[in-house]
Parts: sequence; C-alpha cells; structure tokens
Amino acid sequence: MRLSWSIILVLPSVIAAPQVKLGKTTLIGRDITPFRQEFFGGIPFTEPPVGRLRLKPPVLKTSLSVPTFDASSFGLACMQTGVSAEKMSEDCLTINVLRPAGTPANASLPVMAWVYGGSFTHGDASIYNASAIVAQSAIRGTPIVYVNFNYRLGPLGFPQGREADNRGALNLALKDQLAALEWIQCNIGLFGGDKSKVTVFGESAGAISLAILFLNSPIQRLARAAIFESGSAATSMNFDAERREGNWQAFVAAVPQCASFAGTTNSFACLQSVTNSSVLLQAAQTAAVVSGEEFPWDPTIDGPGGLMPDIPSRLFAKGKFARLPFISGTNLDEGTVFSPSNVNSTEQVRQAIIASFTPSPLGPESLSNAADRLLELYPDVPALGSPFGTGNETFGLSSQFKRIAALQGDLGFHSQRRFWTQTAANAGVKTFGYHFTDPQTGSPQDGVSHGSEVFYVYGALALTGGTPSAIKLSSVMIDYWVSFATSLDPNDGKGNPRPNWEQYTPKNKAVIQLNGANTTMIPDTYREEQISFINSIPLVFHHRRSL
Repeated sequence: MRLSWSIILVLPSVIAAPQVKLGKTTLIGRDITPFRQEFFGGIPFTEPPVGRLRLKPPVLKTSLSVPTFDASSFGLACMQTGVSAEKMSEDCLTINVLRPAGTPANASLPVMAWVYGGSFTHGDASIYNASAIVAQSAIRGTPIVYVNFNYRLGPLGFPQGREADNRGALNLALKDQLAALEWIQCNIGLFGGDKSKVTVFGESAGAISLAILFLNSPIQRLARAAIFESGSAATSMNFDAERREGNWQAFVAAVPQCASFAGTTNSFACLQSVTNSSVLLQAAQTAAVVSGEEFPWDPTIDGPGGLMPDIPSRLFAKGKFARLPFISGTNLDEGTVFSPSNVNSTEQVRQAIIASFTPSPLGPESLSNAADRLLELYPDVPALGSPFGTGNETFGLSSQFKRIAALQGDLGFHSQRRFWTQTAANAGVKTFGYHFTDPQTGSPQDGVSHGSEVFYVYGALALTGGTPSAIKLSSVMIDYWVSFATSLDPNDGKGNPRPNWEQYTPKNKAVIQLNGANTTMIPDTYREEQISFINSIPLVFHHRRSL
C-alpha cells in the first residue's frame, strides 16, 4: 500500500554536525536541534544494483572508500511511479540512523528497524520521520536508536517468471532487507546501538516482508523481535514464479531494446545493459496495465532453500518458522481501500474470488465451493459489511462494496493475523495481538482503514489535525511499541499509564483494542465463523489483497 501522506523530516541548519567513524570514513551527519537528536542518512549498504548487478542479489557493503561522507540527508528513493525523476534512482539502497543527541558508541541502546510498505511497488524511507518515537523513548528513560532503509521495488525488486527462477533472482527486495539487517549487525554499534537488541517492524508490504523472513531466513541471527502492522506471510499472493510469467514477458516486451527477447528465458543480459533507468520504469508501468493486476510484483514462492520455500500454512504445519517474540495486529477496516467501488452484484463478487485464487492447489471445484460458502458467510447485508459499525449506510455505493470490503479485509489480513498469532502461540512463542479501531476523520467509506495506525505509531497526529483523544492514543501506542522493543514486553510500566496488554496464549486468545475512547483487552473472536472457515482451507486461498 502507498500511504496518502508524507512525514517529511525537516532538518534545520547544522549547529554542530555529529560525526561517526565508519572504518576509514568519517560520516558527517546532521544535528536536529529541536528534538536533541542526531541523524545520519543516505549511507550505501550494498554495491549499486545497476548494470551487471541489476536483477541480482544485493552485494553487502559495510564500509566506504572515501575519507569523508556527507550523511546529512536521506538518499534517493528507489524507482517507482509518483516520484519526480530527480528524487529517485536505481542506486537507492541506502540506510539511515536516528539517535538521541550525544549517544556514545558504547551506549548499547536497543534498535528499532523499520521496513516501509507500499504494495511492493512504492515506498521511501525518507517519508517516515521517527523523531517522535526517538524523543518519547528518551523521555520515558528507555532510549532507542531508530533505523530505516530503502529496498528495490516492482520488477527490479521482485522479478517474476521462469528465467528469474532459473537464475536465482526471485525475491531480490527481501534479500535487500536482509542485507540492511546485516549492515546493522556490522555497524550499529558505532552509532550506540546494540546489535543483539534489534526489533524489526513494518506495515503492509513491510510487515508482509518481515513475516516472510520468519519462514526461512537468518532472521533469528539478525533480530530478536518483530512488530507486524497489517501484514502476514500469506497476506500477499503465494504463487510460484511461473504464475506471473506473463507479467515478466510484458515487462521485457515494453523495453524497446530488449523486446526481441520477450517470450524467451534469456532476457536478463539485455535488461542489464539498459543504461536509462526511466525506460525500465516505463516498462514496469506498461506491464502492470497489461497484467490487469493491482499487485503484479508480489513476493514469490521460491522453492527449497528459498526465502519462501512453500505456502506459509504448510510451513506453519511443519513448525518451520522463526521463534522470535512479536506483536501482530490489524485495523478494523483493512479491506476498504483495496475494494472496487463499482462492484454491484453478487456474481461480480463471486467471480472476483475465483479469479483471484486461481489456480487452486485443490482444483477449480474446491475454489468454486469455497466462493459459494463465502457468499453465505458474508451476505449482502450492509450492516454486516465494512466499514464495520456503520449500519445500513452505503455511502452512495452499491451494498456490494461493503460486502467485498469485509471479504477483502478478512481474507488478506484478519484471518492471516489470527492464523499466524495462534500458530506461534501454540508453539510457545511470546506474542501479542492488537485490533486498531480508533475512528478516523478521512473518507467515511474507508472507515478505520489500512495504514491509518501508522500516523499514531509515528506520532504524526499533531501535524495532521488529530483529536486530543487520538493524540493521547498515539502516545500510548508509542509507549507500547518502545516498551516491547526495549524489554520484549509492552508493559514495562514506564511512560503513559495504560492498560495491561495481555500475552496471546492458547488459553488466552485475546487482543488489545486500540481505541482512544476504550483501549482494552477483547476476546479474539470477532467474525469467528467466517475467519475459521477461511483458515480451515488455507490451500484454497492464496490470500491476495485485492478481489
């Protein structure tokens, strides 16, 4: 998902530029005087993924070859639509560090490392200003070091098809994220961070990425905990690379100098020879339109030894996932922003379900039967649809919109959060769940939509006109997040007085409702019949986010 807002880090004039020695290079950062913080940004953590390194796994770079490096600003965004050409580049794999001012190298502070969302096609570390998080962490007496970074997007980050599979080039962006976490292990101590106390957290595509890394990666060596905001390993489509062969061929065909290689499995060399990155971006746009998919460049099942060797439910059944403590949660109306507003019939909803999950490993009949059962469980009754709690209001749309929005949210988000949390809790993993329901002031038909909690986590409501109740909840949520990152428990007793967030266990299947008017523990039983059905046949549903 691409957020419809930006939190721009406003960096005032340098008062006394902080410095950090990275090998033989002196990094010159920026003093953020109003917040008593120090920023170091735009630091390359891999070799530039261009030319012969385009469409290849990242090459980790833990040091620089220059005597001094200007680290006072963020690096350029990775290639994506909606960003001006001068603000993005293929050479975009850079990392940023924000810390309390005066933090010594031996401070050994816990680290919070953010992975942005954006449907795997958009996102930029520079729009996330963590000054409120770092400031509150210091005020409450548990200071942290914050890190974020860029990763490749679209077909450059998630190549699809047989050729990418044959060349070991699947899920490159996930490998970018692992490279950034390796850089943290090598270098965060220089900034006063403790490499053994890294909590990774992310939203949407960021949370999905991190959840996938829990399946078959060295994440247990790179982090000690995680926070998943609106995303689980099975939230995105879980198909093998061949399922999107057509997407890749459409991409190749749209690159003029490589069009002759479309339909072959020998396009990489030509694509690596392209010198104009904008040509590749235009080709990606063309391929997305041809594919007809809202999310054409999702992570891909990459087989034995890969980061996603199989459908997550199968791996869960075998106990193959990282045993790290985590928080996982969802927002009340996850499906609204992904649902077509022009849907107006039951048959359209049914066909959307079938098209989204084809081919089903259990065959077309099982998928057809499942679609029919879903239509029974999610009837065309506006009061039961999403945005939830809005009665018979349909916002000038067909009642089918609220129906498909409820389906969308449960199939991709709520069911998978519950599945993941219960699987981990049953395995003895320390986990906490949340249900974010704070009313929003945006479009009524969106409700408490996907992405709305990010404003709260980053303390941005004062800038966006939040109500006093929402601003207070934001401060409480920052306390929960920082407490978990520093103590592996959201209840450290520091900062704002707040309700006890109970651990999710097989005997206590409960989540905390995050709501400015009523933050409290609730049983994890909402839409129990519907979600239980979805989770009873995981092989049928590949859990695509857009029906």
